[in-house]
Amino acid sequence: MNTRIFFLEELNRLRHDILSMASRVEEDLGKALTALRENDRELAKEVRAGDAVINAMQLKIEDQAAILIATQQPVARDLRELVTIFKLTGSLERAGDYGVHLAKAAANLSGEAPFRSLEHLERMAETGREMIRSSISAYLNQDAEAARKTAALDDGIDKEHKALTEEVLTLMKEQPELIKKAADLLKTSGFLERLGDHITNICEGIIYMTEGRHEELNE
Repeated sequence: MNTRIFFLEELNRLRHDILSMASRVEEDLGKALTALRENDRELAKEVRAGDAVINAMQLKIEDQAAILIATQQPVARDLRELVTIFKLTGSLERAGDYGVHLAKAAANLSGEAPFRSLEHLERMAETGREMIRSSISAYLNQDAEAARKTAALDDGIDKEHKALTEEVLTLMKEQPELIKKAADLLKTSGFLERLGDHITNICEGIIYMTEGRHEELNE
């Protein structure tokens, strides 16, 4: 088989695997959100158990990418994509971890009277899911401008995090007996805020891959 054809076929397999990994991360984040909304402890456990699957996907993709770099000696645009894949899978794995943290929060809050602040967490998680879908679409379509637009969505997550923080700090002052659970909410909100940052990192990688330059997004 022609060396170039072989390389492109293997690269396409990697892209398919990345799509599968991103879909799994987005799906698990959706399950964690449902568990939070519906106080579903069993669904939260399912998300936590699925973290190992995402980790295995990351290792498989990175191993395949490393083999291609070592055996095919890609240059220029192809090498930038393979380098970006490591950044992409690492960020997706971290996003998966934050989905697990949301599931843990759902399990901890199960059976408790809900805080009004959960609405902020829900919007943050929904935006995070949208960012995952949009960033992978931008990667597969080699679309730097779409990556920039996706990264801009992180501003919405940051605003929700700020609003939740202010609300919870007020709650702590007014109802000291809720301090522990309020602190758990702040921690979970912080995880979701960082999820947005990791997807922004993916978008920066896409710009490097397609345009060959480093660009800081959402500074």
